[in-house]
Amino acid sequence: MSRTLNTEAVKKAGEKVNLFGWVNSVRAHGKILFFDLRDYTGLIQIVADPEELEIAGDLKNQWVVEVVGKVKERPKNMINEKIKTGTVEVKAEKINVLSKSETPPFELDDDGMSVSENIRMKHRYLDIRRGRIQNNLRKRNKVAQAFRDFLVDKEFVEVETPVLSKSTPEGARDFLVPSRKQPGSFYALPQSPQQYKQLLMVGGIEKYFQFARCFRDEDVRADRQAEFTQLDMEMSFIDRDQILELVEKMFIEVVEKVFPERKIKAKSFPRISYEEAIEKYDSDRPDLRDKKEELAFAFIVDFPMFEKYEGGWRSEHHPFTKPMEENVEKIKKEPSKISAYQYDLVLNGEEIGGGSIRSHNPELLEAVFEVLGHTKQETRDKFGHLLNAFRYGVPPHGGMAFGFERFLMVMLEEENIREVMAFPKTGDGRDLMMQAPSEDITKKQLKELHIKLDRNDKK
Repeated sequence: MSRTLNTEAVKKAGEKVNLFGWVNSVRAHGKILFFDLRDYTGLIQIVADPEELEIAGDLKNQWVVEVVGKVKERPKNMINEKIKTGTVEVKAEKINVLSKSETPPFELDDDGMSVSENIRMKHRYLDIRRGRIQNNLRKRNKVAQAFRDFLVDKEFVEVETPVLSKSTPEGARDFLVPSRKQPGSFYALPQSPQQYKQLLMVGGIEKYFQFARCFRDEDVRADRQAEFTQLDMEMSFIDRDQILELVEKMFIEVVEKVFPERKIKAKSFPRISYEEAIEKYDSDRPDLRDKKEELAFAFIVDFPMFEKYEGGWRSEHHPFTKPMEENVEKIKKEPSKISAYQYDLVLNGEEIGGGSIRSHNPELLEAVFEVLGHTKQETRDKFGHLLNAFRYGVPPHGGMAFGFERFLMVMLEEENIREVMAFPKTGDGRDLMMQAPSEDITKKQLKELHIKLDRNDKK
């Protein structure tokens, strides 16, 4: 007999079914035992007689079982409207225990918010069983598919870019990976696919996107993790307004498709200059909601190209952003007066995306890096691959990237992006389930990588 999913049993009254899942709760009423069986579609009530099925009296929460039985319609006064299968129950004729479970370290039938984060993260595989996390991860899948459908329909090409790359100064601290075959050399995990997507434009792809894993060795916050997912997109022969119009349509379509119950405050997203946002809202990611349940999108535009930082200058966004100034000498002499073709997308006070028109003129790029404190030789050493590519016919291009988890966090009304990720790190960047990062590295491994540690290594 093939498997029947719990919610499919609603249409099989009078039929024998074969169900699989976890025991969610057990209740005894006199000589009859009731338990809720949980699979990924939801709960269904099972009725068992311990005198007929001796094993029924031994069942415990979170055991994995197979149930064979007949579907019966519940009397009207016994219908449970809180669950999808509340109009039926299954009279068990056979129960097979497939796997037993110890008592979990925390309850799984609540939202889990009262449980210590460290305990939840250590047993994340159990935490995922709770309904809230299940819903978040399934919504995450639907949102990703909705974005993908929109972009593919617009003739974008999904391209995966490398994870092992080169360390380049892009803003955050890199995670480094030592090379065994090239002693003393290191890969870096990408902070973003920025340079690769620009090289794809040189390659003639013209419309690119991917759900990219990004890695940044920086302090963790509620809306930030050491590794996260970014919906990344880039286009050739396009201007800022065309990009913003496309993004606006994309987010409206995704919200209406996956979250039809949520109301968008204005379907023509307001465009606010950086200067106005700071003056009026004292923030470059203002919350424009009138009511709490609204979705208030807005574009912040016309950012400054540079910001003062520890006696020097750094990019407000990243160095590949095109300045609103073509004069190389003016860029070098008056960096504080240079604006950029940069734009952000904000939602309910959260920055969920950012992008820019890119510099495709090597001289402009070199001038920007000079302002940032790099010599021409340093720029060539770090970005020679990009500058060389630009010698072979680079189209004007621009794009945008969106913090996938940040968007989900707002849409699912969570307080932390960890709640919309399957296996996140803790607030201090640790994976307590896998016990990473770990010192459990052998001397042999370190020797192969030509690495010596600045501590007493007892392994």
